[in-house]
Amino acid sequence: MEEEEVIVAAAVLVLRNLIYSSESDDEEEVQVIRNPRRKVARIENYVEQIIPALTREQFKAHFRMVPETCAYVLSCIEHKLQRTTFGTPMISPRTQFLLALWRLSTPDSFRSICERFNVGRSTALYITRRVVKALVDLAPVIIKWPTRERVHEVWEGFRNTSSFPKIIGAIDGSHITIPAPKKNPHCYINRKGRHSIQIQAICDHKCLFTHCYIGHVGSVHDQRVFRQSEVQHYLGDETRFPQDSHLVGDQAYKLHENLLVPYRDNGHLTERQRNYNFCQSSARIAIERAFGILKGRFRCLLTTFAMDRVDLIPMHILACCILHNICLMRSDELDIEINVDEEGEEANVADENVPLPGAAVAKRDRICQTLRMRHV
Repeated sequence: MEEEEVIVAAAVLVLRNLIYSSESDDEEEVQVIRNPRRKVARIENYVEQIIPALTREQFKAHFRMVPETCAYVLSCIEHKLQRTTFGTPMISPRTQFLLALWRLSTPDSFRSICERFNVGRSTALYITRRVVKALVDLAPVIIKWPTRERVHEVWEGFRNTSSFPKIIGAIDGSHITIPAPKKNPHCYINRKGRHSIQIQAICDHKCLFTHCYIGHVGSVHDQRVFRQSEVQHYLGDETRFPQDSHLVGDQAYKLHENLLVPYRDNGHLTERQRNYNFCQSSARIAIERAFGILKGRFRCLLTTFAMDRVDLIPMHILACCILHNICLMRSDELDIEINVDEEGEEANVADENVPLPGAAVAKRDRICQTLRMRHV
């Protein structure tokens, strides 16, 4: 698995246009070009004078990370934000990163961001995309499937909180609300009646994302998203699931030897089956918490992600996931956590008519019988 350890475990769909392609100007930028220039009241020297005067707590409240974490991330991407300019001074990499971080960390409009950072709208859009692209390039070293050296740590972490053995990750999906797209808006409507883009993610016991798959429209079922992700092809691979380990997911997923789901509660579950469901659900809390922390930290994901270029939204979501991992790796935690139980398991279950694989059923029953009985 030497080579695969550094292969990115994060896939982004619908990225048909490159950040720097000739087609990268979206309708927002075109509108800026067409409109005549006018004097806009802006905040002067916000980055140079106001931000340095912020206390540590104030900085974290605004930018959702402490100054040291901010400086660390900037050191990782700074070289990609340098560019040669002719006639006008280059906007510093620090200012570029802080502007993009404000965009991801708040639900503020671009007008408000432009006033705060004293730049034009098209400049703010361009800077945000450059920073997002630089962050996404970090994915191979930040979002990684657990290596063999970490497998036992992940197993023990999940066992300590749930009593469930050999869990290598918890999997679930979440929806990011977006404005109605101009093309095929009906395809984006989820079960809540909102337009959205989906993220399927796997995390470890520390809520660190180990795989992200982003970009399916809101109307697609979780199981179909799973079938089209790389994780579907990981099943049965001993290098991904050493020593018969497994993921845990909710009833939206089909039972597999490497993906264990709850027993369907038909009102006749045994005490041991109810105990299994309780332990399995306790383990799945990790991914629910991970989404809650992600959206609590990056509030652009918590409200409606306003962006005309739908094809670029997955990159912005992935950038947030990368920053989420960096913050947790550096023990830079937020007290705020959002409940993101959006869809509910009952409305999103795998096809009951598909027969369950015998080996997976036997494995689940075996674990069910050996789990320590907990209060259910």
